[in-house]
Amino acid sequence: MFAKSASADREDGPESIRNESVSPEPQGVDMGKERIKFDLFIHDLKVPLAVIEAGILSLLEREEKYGALTEKQRRVLNRVLRNTKITKSLVNDAMEIGRSNQGIIYKERFRISDLIAQALVEIFDLTDQKTADCIRDCESLDSLRETLRGRGIDLCVDERLWGEKVTLDETKMKQILRNLLNNALKYRREWVELRVEKKTDALSLTVSDDGQGIPQSHHKQIFECYFQMDMKEQHCVRGHGLGLAGVSVLVEDMQGRLSLRSDTGKGATFIVEVPL
Repeated sequence: MFAKSASADREDGPESIRNESVSPEPQGVDMGKERIKFDLFIHDLKVPLAVIEAGILSLLEREEKYGALTEKQRRVLNRVLRNTKITKSLVNDAMEIGRSNQGIIYKERFRISDLIAQALVEIFDLTDQKTADCIRDCESLDSLRETLRGRGIDLCVDERLWGEKVTLDETKMKQILRNLLNNALKYRREWVELRVEKKTDALSLTVSDDGQGIPQSHHKQIFECYFQMDMKEQHCVRGHGLGLAGVSVLVEDMQGRLSLRSDTGKGATFIVEVPL
């Protein structure tokens, strides 16, 4: 599989501002305490989720110790495992958005091929294990393109750019790409296109789909938390739509630009440009 660069260059966040007021306590400090409480709550979820995942994997993979499973039991455990991974992904996303809101950026040098392959593996690990394994086994851009084409995904990236390294916050970039692709896969009719380009001073990710599209009147609302388009009716519904809202926060905090081209019946194209 695509090798991962290990070198990292951490950048400190903004300096903390000390408030000299004694009483009453400023509202901003209260909000800061609430933010800390929330971050601690999210962080504390990681341990029990890891224990649950490890326990399920032990039952699935160590039958000599825990006993043989029926096919029905195996299906149930795989469903629980899949949803545990989804929850872990949501927890990690929430933590990353929290760090982003605090101005914390961790820059590291990584290959564009690693970014794309790992984001795709994380997506399909939750929905299609066979495809995730196929992506892991791909040893070239051509083989990955062929694998994705069979799943209705067109990967457009120059061969020279594929092996190139960039210096950005890899975790945030992966989260952005994963959420945009998840959104496109959810709303597509038949195909999704991922286009990766390097401009003079920015890395550009463009994700398009052939879904029902987004009316012009909803272009701002679509980036709000919990806002989703109803796939069956031409009105909006509330749901767990943190994906695009999270993308918007991460792109903004990396001084990037997020744009949308779409209209009813014309699919949707999301373009992210992050300065290098």
